[in-house]
Amino acid sequence: MTVDPKEERERKRFLPPDEVWGDEPQEVDASEVVQEIEATKPELEQRWYDHPAVVPFTIVARFIRRSGKRIAVTIAGFLVIIAGAALLVLPGPGVLVIIAGLAILATEYVWAQRLLRIAKEKANQAKDAVLGRKGEQPPDPTSS
Repeated sequence: MTVDPKEERERKRFLPPDEVWGDEPQEVDASEVVQEIEATKPELEQRWYDHPAVVPFTIVARFIRRSGKRIAVTIAGFLVIIAGAALLVLPGPGVLVIIAGLAILATEYVWAQRLLRIAKEKANQAKDAVLGRKGEQPPDPTSS
């Protein structure tokens, strides 16, 4: 008695998945197949560091290794800025510490360079206002 392949496909199409795959003993115990593949194709053997559970940690470690300086500068700069913000309400030179934090961040970030330049301009304006000057005046050549 031969079974028509088309009828067999139609029959298997409506079976639950557990009755189609994994019921036979050779499918449940695949150690022979695994050993055969390991012996014939060693390049297919999965390394422990290629395991899907390890790969995200590998990617993060590679990112930290590549941009470790930038991460360290970012952390140090923001810590100094936070300390400067605290010194605004506590006794101490808060504005100077914030400018120092911006200088640290300016070594890696363009936005920090812009803020540092603006802070320097504002500091010069404040100094000029305190000293009563109206900006930089060119030296008078006849006064010498």
